[in-house]
Amino acid sequence: MSSLSKSPVLVTGADGFIGSHVVEELLAQRARVRALVMYNAFNSWGWLDRLPEAVRASIEVVAGDIRDGDCARRAVKGCGGVLHLAALIAIPFSYDAPEAYVDTNVKGTLNLLLAARDLGVERFVQTSTSEVYGTAQSVPIDERHPLNAQSPYAASKIGADQMALAFHDAFATPVTIIRPFNTYGPRQSARAVIPTIITQLLAGAGAVRLGALHPTRDFSFVRDTAQGLIAGLRAPAERVLGEVINLGSGFEISIGDLAREIAEIVGVKLIAEQDPARLRPDKSEVERLWSDNSKAARLLGWRPRYGGLDGLRRGLGETVQWFRDPANLGAYKSMAYNR
Repeated sequence: MSSLSKSPVLVTGADGFIGSHVVEELLAQRARVRALVMYNAFNSWGWLDRLPEAVRASIEVVAGDIRDGDCARRAVKGCGGVLHLAALIAIPFSYDAPEAYVDTNVKGTLNLLLAARDLGVERFVQTSTSEVYGTAQSVPIDERHPLNAQSPYAASKIGADQMALAFHDAFATPVTIIRPFNTYGPRQSARAVIPTIITQLLAGAGAVRLGALHPTRDFSFVRDTAQGLIAGLRAPAERVLGEVINLGSGFEISIGDLAREIAEIVGVKLIAEQDPARLRPDKSEVERLWSDNSKAARLLGWRPRYGGLDGLRRGLGETVQWFRDPANLGAYKSMAYNR
């Protein structure tokens, strides 16, 4: 799908963190965008409501629910490509409500795949997660690494990915799996570690309450992730259909060191305090994630602009600056643990 201008691109989960950035990037690339947002009684479009009015006016917004097959079909109809980001993503809540994760992440993906197959879309990009790998058995993690679900969330995403690949093999549905590692940046949910640290520091917390400090993660700035997902839509079909492709910065850092970097940017001394409520069950903690992103470079021509420690510091600086705006910070409950 080399051109994004002939027919609309459906972005599911467009009201969310990554999805809203994907919508902005698509519009910057002069694409026509249909944004599927989760229906709610407040008529809220999530983060899309924060975009400039002129930008919002150029988006076709559809409210619905991917768990409903008819709704998914109506959203897909007439679109040339699908960028599927809608999902339940919070790992701790998946311990409490695993059935909801299966309904949304597996069944919801199935509904969209059925619609894509029957309506003849040109491309379907399934957004995966590095959590499907579990704790690294070898590093850096490439796409051949074994899958090991250490949470119900990860299991549901493996199910969704495998369903997508099965549709590619069984029905020639034009599927590509894009697998981002830990994405961060403006608008991210407070259930993620970087907003948790930033909001507590900016709120003047005496001690930042965190979970485990020793695990390492590969953090990707959200604009890098958005551009990588769109590259999966645009790349030549012969390169990417049926492929799984990692998106990561190629750099790992521990949560403890990450917190110190953020505190330095904010300009305060870090005092970290471990909160037992924020710890995962022992066998569920993913100890190490570090991406091999060479396949993305080879197949997508994608390389992170915020790679390495210097790139992480630049991305964290932009994220902190966004949170310093009282209108943004005020949307977060900094002292409440968001499961």
